[in-house]
Amino acid sequence: MTSPQTAVLFVCLGNICRSPTAEAVFRHKAEQAGLKLTIDSAGTHGYHIGSPPDKRSQATGEARGYSFKGLKCRRVADEDFEKFDFILAMDNDNLKNLRGMSDPSHHEKIKLFLDFAGYEGEEVPDPYYGGKKGFELVLDLIETASDGLIASLKS
Repeated sequence: MTSPQTAVLFVCLGNICRSPTAEAVFRHKAEQAGLKLTIDSAGTHGYHIGSPPDKRSQATGEARGYSFKGLKCRRVADEDFEKFDFILAMDNDNLKNLRGMSDPSHHEKIKLFLDFAGYEGEEVPDPYYGGKKGFELVLDLIETASDGLIASLKS
């Protein structure tokens, strides 16, 4: 069982679509599972600092019962590599960026999020320039990976 100190950070490029969706979904599922965790999200770039998540991400997630209340975009900070036990990238570019930003001693905690869905090496696609189906697919993948991460934390 996890301790209250276990901390999970979800990371995408701008912290506007995928990683805040992962934060909202995982927070909901962790609460349902009775896990007490620190959960946050960030981007490897600071394009949208202080902005709420993309309205399309919010609409898609809220339609399935997830709350985005209080979420604001931020950039990954140096202290995140110390604070978080799991730093979960949405794609290989961000995985590479995170490893480049961090000391090699932290590389073991940096993984692709979909590894927890059984999709080793697969990426959560960026829906930003796509339509509604892209946001639905992202949410489906995040829900599956969230369930896998919760199962991993509980075992």
